[in-house]
Amino acid sequence: MRIHFLGATRTTTGSMYLIEVNEQRLLLECGLFQGKRAESIERNRSLPFDATQIDAVILSHAHIDHCGNLPTLCRQGFNGNIYCTFATRDLASIMLEDSAHIQEADAEYISQKRAKQKLPAVEPLYSATDAEKAIRQFVTLSYDRPILVADGVTVTFRDAGHILGSAQVVLDIQEKGRRFRYLFSGDIGRGHDDILRDPESVENVDFLQIESTYGGREHSAKSNANAEVARLVQETLQNKGKVIIPAFSVGRTQQIVYTFHQLTRAGQLPPTPIFVDSPLSVNATEVFRLHPECFNESIYKFLREKANPFGMENLTYIREVAQSMKLNDLKDSAIIISASGMCEAGRIRHHLKNHIGTANNLILFIGYCAENTLGAQILSGRPAVNIFGEPHAVRAKITAIDSFSGHADRNELKRYVEKLTGEIRKISVIHGEESQALAFAETLRTMKPKTEVLVPEYKQVVEFGHD
Repeated sequence: MRIHFLGATRTTTGSMYLIEVNEQRLLLECGLFQGKRAESIERNRSLPFDATQIDAVILSHAHIDHCGNLPTLCRQGFNGNIYCTFATRDLASIMLEDSAHIQEADAEYISQKRAKQKLPAVEPLYSATDAEKAIRQFVTLSYDRPILVADGVTVTFRDAGHILGSAQVVLDIQEKGRRFRYLFSGDIGRGHDDILRDPESVENVDFLQIESTYGGREHSAKSNANAEVARLVQETLQNKGKVIIPAFSVGRTQQIVYTFHQLTRAGQLPPTPIFVDSPLSVNATEVFRLHPECFNESIYKFLREKANPFGMENLTYIREVAQSMKLNDLKDSAIIISASGMCEAGRIRHHLKNHIGTANNLILFIGYCAENTLGAQILSGRPAVNIFGEPHAVRAKITAIDSFSGHADRNELKRYVEKLTGEIRKISVIHGEESQALAFAETLRTMKPKTEVLVPEYKQVVEFGHD
């Protein structure tokens, strides 16, 4: 078995791994690469293989850096099955449609600029129709239900605890008289999540491919997160300011809404107007309500016995642009949660433009911001940042709480590996900026001195399964 590492190698974006086994070609993930514009366009349009030669796709979860280029794959001739969990399919259907609209809007914007230079228009990477066609190829499975996806290859999904429906991918492989188990971690959750179950441990692992987003870092304690949110928000409300929260539509938005629900019920926050201003976030929250089977016992019990964990009287979900624009006229304090979490697209940029220059306001980050994104620039302490091409002074209070992260940190990743059983012969460390991936590789070498630990580079090919 050979694996071509075609994305999320020494970076966190564009997850894509081509597996060659028993003269078949399986694709593990097909994520959008997000970086510098010219490089992103080239890598996303030009798949490093013939799409018509792929036999099947296996998808761990619905984040765009893992599933976002599936419409391109299907558009270029892949017509096989895309295997994932039920919740991943439902989230991917709205995520890919939203991504298609972004591709179309970007193409229109660039084409207008090119027209002024008398240059031809550009085509979007893919359309909403392409996204819908890709979704038709999804085949959904429950956790812990093995299925034969190719000759000698059985796939089983185990809960990864990262986002709704996220999975570790267990590949049980029979090749040339040998049997072995290859585990792809997907993105691993921290455990003790407010909403999701803990990541499951996997037994009898021979080879491991593991993420390292926070492989060299430790998060602040989760037990302090709610109290810190309450303190920061209370301070802002007392100063008659607004709280602006950039949040990923899937996972972080639902978690912070649930946090506000708990704080309000406990009397730790006054019933302040809260707005979730993102059509994708609203749609994603509806998907969450459809999949209580993914919830941990405490929130499942809360849903069954008390109330909708994602709804309360002072909470308003906003889909329409007109309603979103009315938020600009709010005179009183409010909490506005909007996407994207890295501030690279979506309505959050409008809220930042309107509120980042006011000292009484709070900009509260609760998720990861990749290098060079607007979110990272704001967090770096710059006195001014460009929003929609114009400079805006940063006078609002800027704070980040990383304990809401959906990614395991170094110690949590270590615990995850410690719980795996089997004599792991080789480990590939992926999905982390180079410093994080290399740091976690060193941690693994200390933990497992007899195991070969690799940090693959882009387009590197590695063999597995040989004795």
